[in-house]
Amino acid sequence: MDGTAGVSGRRVADESALDDPVTLGEQDPGGMLRFTASAGAQVRESAALAAEANLQLLEEEGRPRAVVIAGIGTAGRTGDVLATVAGPRCPVPVIPHRSAGVPGWVGAADVVIAISASGRSPEALGAAEAAHRRGARLVAVGAPDSQLQSVAERARAPFIPVPRRAPARASLWALTVPVLLAARTLGLVKVNEADLAETAARLDADADRCRPTAESFVNPAKSLALGLAGSIPIVWGSSPLATVAARRFGDTLSANARYPVVTGALGEAGRGRVGLLDGVFGGLIESARDIFADPGDTEGDLTRLRLVLLRDGGLNAEDDTDEPLAVEERRADAVQTLAERRGVRCDVVTAEGGSALERLASLVAVPDFASIYLALAHGLDPMAVPAITEMKELANQ
Repeated sequence: MDGTAGVSGRRVADESALDDPVTLGEQDPGGMLRFTASAGAQVRESAALAAEANLQLLEEEGRPRAVVIAGIGTAGRTGDVLATVAGPRCPVPVIPHRSAGVPGWVGAADVVIAISASGRSPEALGAAEAAHRRGARLVAVGAPDSQLQSVAERARAPFIPVPRRAPARASLWALTVPVLLAARTLGLVKVNEADLAETAARLDADADRCRPTAESFVNPAKSLALGLAGSIPIVWGSSPLATVAARRFGDTLSANARYPVVTGALGEAGRGRVGLLDGVFGGLIESARDIFADPGDTEGDLTRLRLVLLRDGGLNAEDDTDEPLAVEERRADAVQTLAERRGVRCDVVTAEGGSALERLASLVAVPDFASIYLALAHGLDPMAVPAITEMKELANQ
């Protein structure tokens, strides 16, 4: 297969393309904008599907020793969401696992939740098979009538069918809600119907704000995309919850917009990666500029860093004091000041909402749309990523 087949686009982003609905429709034939706008509906549908599954089977043997979340890519990201929503005082360890099989210590005292949007990923299938062999309790989440459902049926384990209408990266909420509700049945998280309803409403509202017909100056996702255009994005989260959203943004920027990106926790960044602001793509770039260059000539501009800071100002009910929050807020203020001093532009997305799940949704929604608009500004189809398809074909040879 020709690795360049299906690859198109332009080096410099076209701002005008984002305010032309016709152009947006032509560049997005697969409907990634539409699928991303369905996030609220995904929450509602998956909650209904999970309610129909026999999750009560999980309660019969009581609280597990540990819960392993097995999956890769977006499916694996659901484990990060569960660990964050469960919080630091979760009564048992929640362990995301992104390789085939399960950790060697997994046994009858544990629960394995295997997730695959397609229902056929080797990582989820291997974990489900291993859990069955070892006598661990199993929950499977994925496409109906798939290999993963067959494994669950052989193990007489609950299976939550998630209809596959979009690529996995556009199905985060469809895959996450069943995982959260399975964990709720085990007594690990306090996610109630009101939390789900408010999260879905938040996602609906952000989808409306980020709709294709909203012009760039009032559309936060288009504004964020245009700010990132031509840069090297650095996305840092101020808290564990915001860090999950930051890594999610890295996933979508890479897959949808084909941008290289640095992501992580702001606390870790302060121990080393904040030095990027002093590098040749950050503050030091000024010394490399031609002082005689035409200020209006953008063709000769060197690539610069662009910082995106995801801030979670909400209180964590699991914390005994407000001190962790205060430390996170001081770090966020400090890195914004450092960026300003070095001439590195910084975009800030601040969490809103009451529950941890709703706050996470508020940090994920706009960046999800921004990654798609950035692809469209470069003339790229965010749905069709030839390298992903080719990688799967080569790996299966």
